[in-house]
Amino acid sequence: MEERNAVVITGTPGVGKTTLARLLAKALGAELVSLGELVAREGLHEGLEAGSLIVDLGALLKRVSELLSAGRGKLFVVEGHYAHLVVPREKLLMAIVLRRDPRELRQELLRRGYRGRKLLENLQAEVLDVCLYEAVQAYGPGRVYEIDTTGREAEDVLREAMEAIRARRGRVGIVDWLGTLEGEGSLDEFFPVEEAS
Repeated sequence: MEERNAVVITGTPGVGKTTLARLLAKALGAELVSLGELVAREGLHEGLEAGSLIVDLGALLKRVSELLSAGRGKLFVVEGHYAHLVVPREKLLMAIVLRRDPRELRQELLRRGYRGRKLLENLQAEVLDVCLYEAVQAYGPGRVYEIDTTGREAEDVLREAMEAIRARRGRVGIVDWLGTLEGEGSLDEFFPVEEAS
């Protein structure tokens, strides 16, 4: 039987994945695998588009599987917005999906230099629960735990993540950005209607 030795930290860019992954790896005595760094360092990409590396998911899946299999007896924290796409189900201990209010997330992404289409696509992914949906599809709801990081300190999020890992019980559906924004009448900020020519 395969050893379950991976904790996945996923979510759209800007939700706090890297911060939580570093804190969690230290708290658990685990090895941190930052997928963005791994892709760049080992050339697991197909080139650049709009200043971002286009990940070769097949090559990354193979490399992550090798790392997890070679690390018998070791625990890994695997972090990245596509972590749920490359950590095999049989290796997963728990997947943590971080969420953040799109209005707060927009400010973080602007601070990071996101603009135009890249900004809008990431905000829309958060509103539409893309990472959460994909993680549940990959692992099932019993192994996915959703955490809303909006307005929270990293240590508070760490405590919740540690408890979720200890309990090994999933929790999904705690946020509904689509319903919230629609109810407030502000959905069009994130899904602008294009003018007909």
